[in-house]
Amino acid sequence: MLPQRRKAIAKRKFARKLASWVLVIILFLSLSGLPASARNTPADIQVIDRQPDQPVNEPEQSVPAAPSAPGLNDPQEFEAFVDNFFQEELSKTHVPGGVISVVKDGKLFFAKGYGYANLEKKIPVAADKTLFRVASLSKLFTATAAMQLYERGQLDIHADVNKYLTDFQLENPFSEPVTAARMMLHTDGTTKRRIGLAARTAEEMEPLGDYLADHMPPVVWQPGELYSYSSHSIALLGYLVEKISGTPFAQYIDKNIFQPLQMRRSTFLQPPPPPLAEDLAVGYQYQSGKFKPVPYLYLNIAPGASMQATATDMAQFMLAHLLHSRYENSRILEEDTVRLMHEQHFTHHPLLPGTGYSFRERLENNIRTIGHLGSLRGYSSSLTLLPARNIGIFIATNSFSGINGKLLTQFFDRYFPAPQQTSPKKPLALSAEQLERFTGTYRDLEYPRHTFAKLTAPFEHINIKRGDNGTLLVSTPGLFFIGNAPKIQLAPIEPLLFQRVNDDAFTAFEPDESGWIRYAFNPLWAKIGAYEHVPWYETSWVQLGILGFCAVLFLSAIFVYPIVPLIQRLRGKRFQVKQLRWAWRLAGLIGTLNLVFLIGFPLSIWLYGFWRLVYGVPAVAIAFLCIPLLTTVLTLGLFIFTALAWKNNYWSLVKRSHYALITLAALIFIPFLTYWNLLGFQF
Repeated sequence: MLPQRRKAIAKRKFARKLASWVLVIILFLSLSGLPASARNTPADIQVIDRQPDQPVNEPEQSVPAAPSAPGLNDPQEFEAFVDNFFQEELSKTHVPGGVISVVKDGKLFFAKGYGYANLEKKIPVAADKTLFRVASLSKLFTATAAMQLYERGQLDIHADVNKYLTDFQLENPFSEPVTAARMMLHTDGTTKRRIGLAARTAEEMEPLGDYLADHMPPVVWQPGELYSYSSHSIALLGYLVEKISGTPFAQYIDKNIFQPLQMRRSTFLQPPPPPLAEDLAVGYQYQSGKFKPVPYLYLNIAPGASMQATATDMAQFMLAHLLHSRYENSRILEEDTVRLMHEQHFTHHPLLPGTGYSFRERLENNIRTIGHLGSLRGYSSSLTLLPARNIGIFIATNSFSGINGKLLTQFFDRYFPAPQQTSPKKPLALSAEQLERFTGTYRDLEYPRHTFAKLTAPFEHINIKRGDNGTLLVSTPGLFFIGNAPKIQLAPIEPLLFQRVNDDAFTAFEPDESGWIRYAFNPLWAKIGAYEHVPWYETSWVQLGILGFCAVLFLSAIFVYPIVPLIQRLRGKRFQVKQLRWAWRLAGLIGTLNLVFLIGFPLSIWLYGFWRLVYGVPAVAIAFLCIPLLTTVLTLGLFIFTALAWKNNYWSLVKRSHYALITLAALIFIPFLTYWNLLGFQF
């Protein structure tokens, strides 16, 4: 009997250890699964229009001004400056190759390639030969095409776009219309979309109109009120160009822009046609100490991001805009139309940078610049025009990187250094109570709101707190931004206007009718941008607290049933519940299914690859999304059993309270899932 008894004791110990480890593992995964899996999404799921990987703070060391400063005059001196920059940055920032072209006074001033377009074949970058995917710089060409139709009287840029849409209509719940002008200004009220915007092959790409009919983001703000960047709005603008002209978009751009400007090595076709395809720079991602080629993305939003071009071709486009659309003997727009495109048509505040028609403003060393940034998985680019100085700068790399911004900052510091620091505006003394009004968590308006990609929203959060000496302090939450927590100090100069302590940039705030601060404008970046004040119940910690509460109660339901019955069975006993045994079975089933979803859904996305969501949602993830639909229906049974237990005094008070808490967790879980677009198939 003794050996048998020892075996029984060993079985019980093993069962307890097994149950303990199961509980620990499930608790860890359920509490960390969604936020932890989302933690890497900015570098993964944001395959397009990603913010450059560089700190928000000012550079540690300023670049000395050139001997001939201010001004850009000597190509050889400039070449030495750029050579030194790329020599240092290519290795330090892990960039395989890059290119730059500069135009000045109506002609090409400088163009040169650096590093490799193809690391495996050791093909160097050539400014006049190597094509780069310029991503969102495509929007400048789409806007130029739309303004050509405007000139011809074929497109009223201030009319409701539904006037031109016959195959589908844009749903707009507001009185103000969505117009072509507002789409170029990104004030049309839509926002970003990530899931399903690309295809694996050219054959799988959807026709532009069909794709937009099914995937156009909804209008969520009244058009004309707020800036919210959206590639899909420019894709819709390109569809209008295609529909009004009766010509496929890529063909229209080639005939009406590329050919007049002699841009013979540029195309919107995906992939580039055979004469150009072999010269396309391979896009790379630096991982685990190695450069890894990224697959070619066939974008369904071609007018917003699919253009491929050489640096010298982009120089010709810059020349055309700087020369009021004239290039040699060709003209793509009238002078007045070009001026109209470059003018500021929207800003959140007179002292903040605004935007023209797709040309966004920046103020660099008190010089107004207009242009655009571009980023696509494996590529980054920028185009900057200095209209007052007749200079244009194009920069591109075949990797995600922030060197565009670094090079531009050093360029301005060297050739157009800031004038002597002007005396700062007189600070406004605000009480602690008045400053408290501005504090809280803010979220960038530019995040996908209507799919489960909303889970990336916490990466768009910033915190604003009271600082020292009557200032505000802007920072990014450490929870999601470990190792990159920039801090910006703001001093009040007007009741709703603040100035950065370390530079001349401004941040403005806007209250709602009740006085609640609803928006913060330009709290971080030099380009136009808006952040919305997040209510306390939408903050990350509150949402994680809700998730933790639900997960713990679901775990407890699993422990009572079926883990406890399993332990009892291993011990040779039967687990008995005298009343409403099916109530505990239902609680155990719901708890198990909900935890399976919390663990399985993010795990399935992680194994699939976050960035691959641009191709659509995998079948296994869709299967996991069926679970919340089932548990939502079953939760009604929990509510009924809870009522019966309390009415008839089933079980002890502790057990009844425990069951009520499990029911409460299951009920709370439903709006939690709804908030994150996880209840149903929202993708």
